[in-house]
Amino acid sequence: MAETEKRLVEAGAETSAEARADSLYGLTTALVRAVEVALSSDDAARVRDLIRPLHESDRADLIGRLTPHQRLKLIEAAGALFTGEVLAALDEGVRERVMRGLLPDEIAAAIAELDTEDAVSVLQDLGEPERREILEALPSENRSEIEESLGYPENSAGRLMHREVVGLPAHWTVGQTIDHLREGAEVPEAFYEFYVVGGRGDLLGLVPLARLLRARRTVLLRDLMERDVKAIPATTDQEEVARVFEQYNLVAAPVTGEGGRLVGSITADNVVALVGAGAAEDALKLSGLSATDIYRDAIRTSGGRFAWLFVNLLTAILASWVIYQFDGTIAQMVGLAVLMPIVASMGGNAGTQTMAVAVRAIATRDLRAENFVSVLLKEVVVGGVNGILFAAITGAVAGLWYWSLWLGIVIGAAMVINLISAGLFGLAIPYVLWRLKIDPATAAGVLLTTVTDVVGFLAFLGLASLFLV
Repeated sequence: MAETEKRLVEAGAETSAEARADSLYGLTTALVRAVEVALSSDDAARVRDLIRPLHESDRADLIGRLTPHQRLKLIEAAGALFTGEVLAALDEGVRERVMRGLLPDEIAAAIAELDTEDAVSVLQDLGEPERREILEALPSENRSEIEESLGYPENSAGRLMHREVVGLPAHWTVGQTIDHLREGAEVPEAFYEFYVVGGRGDLLGLVPLARLLRARRTVLLRDLMERDVKAIPATTDQEEVARVFEQYNLVAAPVTGEGGRLVGSITADNVVALVGAGAAEDALKLSGLSATDIYRDAIRTSGGRFAWLFVNLLTAILASWVIYQFDGTIAQMVGLAVLMPIVASMGGNAGTQTMAVAVRAIATRDLRAENFVSVLLKEVVVGGVNGILFAAITGAVAGLWYWSLWLGIVIGAAMVINLISAGLFGLAIPYVLWRLKIDPATAAGVLLTTVTDVVGFLAFLGLASLFLV
């Protein structure tokens, strides 16, 4: 048994790109194989020895790499090593399946170890009955804080913030503050600044730790604090939070509730995780997918993708209907059927480029009502320039291929029309969806593909029916 593990570890230590990548993390391919061997032999003590040195995030990654059956065996064998931090670090799809195999009391015990924002991230995607059952199993103090955070809108700063903050009165001195921080009572494990509050908990200012450490003990906080504070209302959308951090190069920011009352803080590590998750989510949304697809079972994954595939089917039928209107034209000149996918494909690709720029600009607020027209005109010009260049290329190729000057002119003109429309609608569609409060990353792709296909086919076949048949 030990010899088998040894051979597995040696085999996994080969000098390869995978091995070099593994060396950056505590979790290696060889370790995963060793854990699988220990699980197959029901050696719980060996499993604990293998995973004990791992960081909580690496333990979560390990669980994600295992089969559903192995995951439950590992959690059972891990015992106290399966902490709340491990539960929170699990991929959303893996966590959903793992929690189905745990009792509410077991989940509550793990969540009780977490900071409020991590507990909220674990609970917010559950159904109301499951969430309520777990909340009732929590200690009353934890439950009230989590329920208050869950009361804020989904994807808001109130869901993202740390509730554990340092708020001190303005009349305190630096010496009193340092003594208070040393006592450790109600002080977060890590923070970059603390906040000065009034009698009702309203935010007055902040003091960076570096400034506090350089000041004399007799200096009052009111004389030391920064009054121009970028406070974030708790109802602010998380994407807007990320933009504020990027715009002002923030490391931390206070979060305020009604009446300017200090209710929490957001730190850069929260925002980094948010930006990474948001970028991945938007990339998947462009294809109508979910970030959890890789971990979902086949039936649920199929159901999740069916809706967008069905929409694509409807748009494809629309494009086919347009082609059908020109079936007589196509029958008289077979070359049209060969060439028309080129026009649609070029328009689709050009539109996707513009749409990607538009979605990114909307997310960063670089695309606004004030500059929409100028940006739209620019994209139309770009589409026109590229349309003329590719019209010359495709027109020449098609004309020589079928030895027809007019065919080259028709496909060239259709190319110009479709690339201009791709620039126009590639920007306009995501912008209009955003103004209608519809996520452009989700819906823009299907609509844009329909437009470029329909315009491309109409332009090419319509011109062909006028000048070639």
